Amino acid sequence: MNTPSTLDEPTTPSFSPLYQQIKTLILQSLQAGEWKPGEPIPSEMDLAVRYRVSQGTVRKAIDELAAENLVVRRQGKGTFVATHAEQHVQYRFLKLVPDAGDPNTEGPAERTIVDCKRLRASADVARALSLRTGDAVLQVRRVLAYAGVPTILEDLWLPGAPFKGLTADRLRAWPGPMYAMFETEFGVRMVRAEEKIRAVLPDAEQAQLLDVPLQMPLLSVERVAHTYHDMPMELRRGLYRTDTHHYRNQLG
Repeated sequence: MNTPSTLDEPTTPSFSPLYQQIKTLILQSLQAGEWKPGEPIPSEMDLAVRYRVSQGTVRKAIDELAAENLVVRRQGKGTFVATHAEQHVQYRFLKLVPDAGDPNTEGPAERTIVDCKRLRASADVARALSLRTGDAVLQVRRVLAYAGVPTILEDLWLPGAPFKGLTADRLRAWPGPMYAMFETEFGVRMVRAEEKIRAVLPDAEQAQLLDVPLQMPLLSVERVAHTYHDMPMELRRGLYRTDTHHYRNQLG
């Protein structure tokens, strides 16, 4: 069943179930950009022929990819590469929702790019992004406002090489979600994230940008977002006002 062009490649796990090997091969094609975000992937039958396995094995691999939000099944149309440009995906990593309603009724945030600069990674940023201290990174600061009220202050650090050419002007000109820009303009798709949450008090600059008193507690959310194969591609530290919004996470 194994052929040099499919299951014997060095990057394929040697001791994993067959469907997991097929999943890895599909992930390799996704990472390589063989199928772009929003585009259909080959049918289960075509993939079964390609990898010389049963259609059931391919289906099980795609089931896992769909459960991980890497692909989306559409009844009667096929399976498509998931994209952050889709409405239901845009809020996948945004957990702050209004006390009344939801993100869909509230509408998109008003975004203000405060800064976008290239600098050398500090030790903690380098560690989070699996870089060396001193490697080039981009730091972005932005404020998200709802109904004219600044609600989220975010600082992002991105590895310099994959995001070469990213500027404040490009960020301001992009009409959609930032993650959609990353996948469309730079070929980087965030597929999962880990977060740490704690309550903090803002410093003077943070309080000014969010228009809150220094004594007002804020929700601090530190996120590391990964692309395919668990490669960290973004460190994001956000400060959230919770006087009109709350952090919601669905479990199970």
